[in-house]
Amino acid sequence: MRGFVTEAQRVVVKVGSSSLTTAAGGLDVGRLEALVSALLPRVAAGGQLVLVSSGAIAAGLAPLGFDRRPRDLATQQAAASVGQSSLVHSYAEAFGGAGVRVGQVLLTATDIIRRTHYRNARTALDRLLELGVVPIINENDAVATQEIRFGDNDRLAAIVAHLVSADLLVLLSDVDGVYDANPRHGPANLVREVRSDADLVGLTARGTGTAGVGSGGMATKIEAGRMAASGGVHAVITSTANATAALRGDPVGTVFYPTGPRRASRLLWLAHATAPEGRLRLDAGAVAAVVRRRASLLPAGILAVDGDFAAGDPVDLVDPDGQPVARGLVAFDAVELPRMLGRSTAELAAELGPTYEREIIHRDDLVLLLPTR
Repeated sequence: MRGFVTEAQRVVVKVGSSSLTTAAGGLDVGRLEALVSALLPRVAAGGQLVLVSSGAIAAGLAPLGFDRRPRDLATQQAAASVGQSSLVHSYAEAFGGAGVRVGQVLLTATDIIRRTHYRNARTALDRLLELGVVPIINENDAVATQEIRFGDNDRLAAIVAHLVSADLLVLLSDVDGVYDANPRHGPANLVREVRSDADLVGLTARGTGTAGVGSGGMATKIEAGRMAASGGVHAVITSTANATAALRGDPVGTVFYPTGPRRASRLLWLAHATAPEGRLRLDAGAVAAVVRRRASLLPAGILAVDGDFAAGDPVDLVDPDGQPVARGLVAFDAVELPRMLGRSTAELAAELGPTYEREIIHRDDLVLLLPTR
C-alpha cells in the first residue's frame, strides 16, 4: 500500500476524454458513472476531491452531428458549449445519487496567468472544498480566443494541484502507466517509480488516446507528473480502470515522487502559470549566482534584453546559449534596462539616483525552471 495515497487529505484527479467518450465522440454515461463510483469512497471517507475533467468538446460532437473532432476553433468552441452542459449534468446526477454536490469551475489561461485572478480562483476552490462540494474543473473552451486548449488538461491539473495545495495528483487515461516504449506497438516495460529525471531518460511518449478524441498524450502526463513533483506533490499516472485501486493506495501505474519541497503558491504560479513577456540573457557568472546561489539578479550580469515588458511582468532568464534557467518578476520596464546592463548598482545609483540601487529581479521574485530533458 502507498501510504502517501491513503494519508492524502486533498486530492486532484484528472480524467481524459478517451476515458469518458466513445470513439464516435458521444459521452458514455456508463463510463462516467463508473468513474464517479471509484471516486466516491474518497469523499465518503472525509477527503476533499477536485476533479479536472476533459470531455466537453468530445461530448458535443455527436449532438452536433460530427464524427470526429473538428479542426477549426469556432466549431471546437461550439462543440465545447454544447458538450460542457451535458458533461456537468451527468456528473451532478452521478455524484448527487450519493448526496454529494458538485460545482462547475471553468478556467481560462487568463485566470491562471494573472496573479489577482489566480488568487480569486484559489479562494473560490478552497471555499467549495470547505463546503463539501466537488469542483468539476475544465478549460473554458467555449470562449478561448487564441488556442482552444490551456496547453492540455494534464498540465492544467498539475497547476490546479499546486493551486489548491493538494497532497496527491492522479492522472487517469486509457493507459495503465508510463512505459519505456509504446505498449501498443510491441514489448514495453512499465516504469513504476520516477524519483528523478534520470528515470525518464530514453522514454518515447506521443499521441492521443485510443478513442482518438483526446488532445494530450503520455508526454503531457509525464510533464504534469514532473510539474507536480517539483512542488512537493505526489503524482500517480494510471488507467481509469485502475482508479479505485489507485485511490485505495494499491501499487498500480507510475508514481512520481516529490523532487522538491512545497513552495509558496506565488512561486509555483510564477513557474507554471505565467507566460514570459520577455527575456534577459545572462552571462555565466550571473547564471551561477541565480541558479546555484539563489541570489538576486543584478544589472552587471545581464548581456541583452528581449521583449517589450513593464515593471512587474514575468520574464525568462536565459543562459548565454539561450536556454531558460529561471523566471522572475522584473523591477524595471524594458526601455529602462539597456543603459543599466553590465553596470553595478552603486554606479547606477550615483548617476541615476537611489531608485536604481536595487536588484533587477529580487530573489524572492525568482523561481528556477524545470530543466528540459
